[in-house]
Amino acid sequence: MSEESVTQAAGQSKMEKSDEEWREELTPEQYEILRRAGTEPPFSGAYTYNKDAGMYRCAGCGADLFSSDDKFESGTGWPSFTTPAVAEAVELRPDNSLFMRRTEVVCRRCGGHLGHVFDDGPGPSGQRFCINSGALDFGAAGAAGADSRPSG
Repeated sequence: MSEESVTQAAGQSKMEKSDEEWREELTPEQYEILRRAGTEPPFSGAYTYNKDAGMYRCAGCGADLFSSDDKFESGTGWPSFTTPAVAEAVELRPDNSLFMRRTEVVCRRCGGHLGHVFDDGPGPSGQRFCINSGALDFGAAGAAGADSRPSG
């Protein structure tokens, strides 16, 4: 039987799993990003250049995070969004690692590291959510919720 537990927090289901369960369920790249706050090399992620319509979901728990409607080309090498699809789906935390002051973006449901948010975006809020492709799964509009890796 799984050690996974789900608790209610602020109206959302919160998922907790053991480190062993995360290692079994995630690819090595996903584990490094989501559970160890790693970062994929710039311009290497599957979704950096994806222009398909759909929803970007957490690769750890499947929570809807970002809409393709809010994705833009930032030139930074990572998928960038002006805003989350559901504000309550992400949590922002101070990140002072690597001798920098940044704001980390994590999935509120499973606590997985997604990336960082910066104040240099083009939208009304001026924010740029810089998110690792490895932290995301993409569901194309009209697809039945399955991961749809973009072609080419």
